[in-house]
Amino acid sequence: MAFLRRKQPFASAQEKPELLKILTLFKKDFYIVGLFSFIINLLMLVPSLYMLLIYDAVLSSRNNTTLVVVTVIMLFMMILMGLFEWTRTQLLIRIGNNMDKRVNTRLFQVAFEKCLRTGSTDSSQVFNDFTSIRQFLTGTGALAFFDVPWVPIYIIVIGLIYWVIGLYALFAALVLFFMAFLTEAAGKKKITASNNAYHSASGFAAINFRNADVIESMGMLSNVRKHWYPKHLKFVALQSGASEKTGHVSALSKFLRYAFQSLIYAVGAYFVINGNIITAGAMVASAILIGRALSPIDLAMSGWKSFVSARDSYKRLSSLFTSFPEREKGMPLPAPEGKIAVGGLYAIPPNSNMQVLKNINFIAEKGDMVAIIGPSGSGKSTLSRLITGVWPPASGSVRLDGAEIFTWDKDALGDHIGYLPQDIELLHGTIAENIARFGEINSEKIIEAAKTVGIHELILTLPNGYDTFIGEGGVVLSGGQKQRVALARAIYGFPALVVLDEPDSNLDDIGGHALLYTLSKLKEKKSTVFIITHRNHILSVVDKILVISNGTVQMYGTRTDVLNAIIASQQAQQQAQAVQKPGQEQEQERENTAETGEGGGSLGAGLNEV
Repeated sequence: MAFLRRKQPFASAQEKPELLKILTLFKKDFYIVGLFSFIINLLMLVPSLYMLLIYDAVLSSRNNTTLVVVTVIMLFMMILMGLFEWTRTQLLIRIGNNMDKRVNTRLFQVAFEKCLRTGSTDSSQVFNDFTSIRQFLTGTGALAFFDVPWVPIYIIVIGLIYWVIGLYALFAALVLFFMAFLTEAAGKKKITASNNAYHSASGFAAINFRNADVIESMGMLSNVRKHWYPKHLKFVALQSGASEKTGHVSALSKFLRYAFQSLIYAVGAYFVINGNIITAGAMVASAILIGRALSPIDLAMSGWKSFVSARDSYKRLSSLFTSFPEREKGMPLPAPEGKIAVGGLYAIPPNSNMQVLKNINFIAEKGDMVAIIGPSGSGKSTLSRLITGVWPPASGSVRLDGAEIFTWDKDALGDHIGYLPQDIELLHGTIAENIARFGEINSEKIIEAAKTVGIHELILTLPNGYDTFIGEGGVVLSGGQKQRVALARAIYGFPALVVLDEPDSNLDDIGGHALLYTLSKLKEKKSTVFIITHRNHILSVVDKILVISNGTVQMYGTRTDVLNAIIASQQAQQQAQAVQKPGQEQEQERENTAETGEGGGSLGAGLNEV
C-alpha cells in the first residue's frame, strides 16, 4: 500500500497558485511565439514601403527594372511572412496540445473531487473552463497580445514620414484604446453574471432531467419548467444586456476605426496638395501603416468577450485547484488485513453545516462481520463513506490497520476495498469491465464474483454475455440486476474490507439468498465486512452489531449481547406501558410478546425505537 499525503494549498501568501505555475511552464514557448510575432510585424512594414517606392520611385522614373526588382523583393518578403505566420500558428497548436497533456490528469482529478467533495453532479464545467483558457491563450487572444505592443512602433514610423500625420495616428490609437476600456467597463460584470446565470439554468435542467421518468410519470414537467424558466430568462436578459452594451461600443469603435483609416487620405492629400510637404507615396504608405497600427486594437476588442470568459474560467479553475490539491504519494505500506479502529469520530457531509456523526468509537477486528442498524437519517450511510475513506472526518479518525484510511493512496488501496453504496450506479462499459472495476480483465475472478452473488447465469442470457455494454446505447438492467452486478464489483477479488449499504434493498427472495451466500463466502475469506441493513434476517450471519441513533453509538457488541439488550429494552418498555392498561389488555400484550419474543416483528419494532 502506498500512503498518500495531500499537499497544502499554499505554503506562503507569495506562492503562485498551482494553475498559474502550470501555465508559466510554457512561457519559453510563448517567448518563441513572441519572436515570430516580432519578425511578422517587422515584415508587415514591407507593403507600405513597397507602395512608397511604387509611387515615388517607379512611377516618377518609369523604370521597368526598378518595378521588377522591388516587386520581387516584396513577394519574397511576403512569402517569408507567410511561412513565419504558418509556423507561429503551428507553434500555438502544439502549445495547446502540450498544455492539455500537462494538465489533463490533474484536471480529471479536480473534476472528480469536485463531484465527490461537493456533491456536484456536473463535472463538465471544469473541462469547459480549461478549454476556454487554452483557446484564448493559443488563439486570437494570444495574437492580439503579441501584436498590440507594435502599435506605438507603427505610429513612430508614421511620424517619421511626417510628424503631423504621426500625431493624427496617435490620436486615433488613443481613441480606440479608450473605446476598448469602455467595452471592458460596459460588459465585464454583465458577461460574468450572464455566464453564472447560464451555468445555474443549465445545471438545474441537467440535474432534474436525470429523473426524467419520475417527471414524466407524475406529470411534473410543467412544474419543473416553471422553476427553470425564470433562471433561463435571467440568463437571456443578462446576455442581451451585455451584448447590447458591448454592441453599442463595438459599432462605434468600428465606425471610428474605418473613419480614421479613410480620413488619413484626406489629411495626407492636404499636405500633398498644399506645398508638397509629403509625396503621394508617403500618403499611401501612411494609410497602410495606420491600418496596421489600429488592427491589433480592433482584434483585442473583438476578442474581449473571450478574454472575459477566459479570465472568469481561470478564477474558477484556480480556486478548484487550490481547494483540491494534488495527491502526493508517500512511502508504500503493507496490504491491509482489515482491522478498523474508529476513535472520536465527528462527521459533517460536504456542502452541509450539520454534524451528522458525533463522537463515534468502536473497533472491528480482522474478519469481523458487523451490522450497522438504526433509524433512517441516523448517519449510517455517512459512516460507510468514512469507513471507506470517501469523506474525511471533521474530527477524530478512521484507521485501517493503524493508518488513517482517508490519506491512503486510493489507487493502491482500491483493490483491498469493496463498497456497495445505497444509490447504485454502474459505469458506462461492459459488465465484465464493471465487475473488474475497469482494471485488467481477469475472467476467473470476474466469473467467481458473479457466481458468488448468483448472477452468472443471468449474465450469460444477455446479448453478449459478460461483454454486454451497460449505459447509453447498451442494455438496460433492472434495479435488482444492477444491485447484484454492483455487489459482484464490491466483492471482486474478495477484498480485506467490504462495506455494503443496504445490499438487499432491491433484491427478491432469490437475490436475498444469494446475498446470504455472498456474506458466508466473505466470512470464509476473512474479509472485514460492514453491512447497513433494515432486514432482520441479515443479523443471523453477523458477528457484531453497531446501533446508531441521532448520530451517536447506542450499542456495540456481539450479536447475541446486542439483540438481548434490544429485546430486554423492548420488553421493559412494554411492561411499563402495560401497568397503565386493564388486565385483559395486559394478558393480550403478554401473549403477543411471547409469540414474537424471538421473531422479526418484535425485533424490528425495537430497532426502530432504538
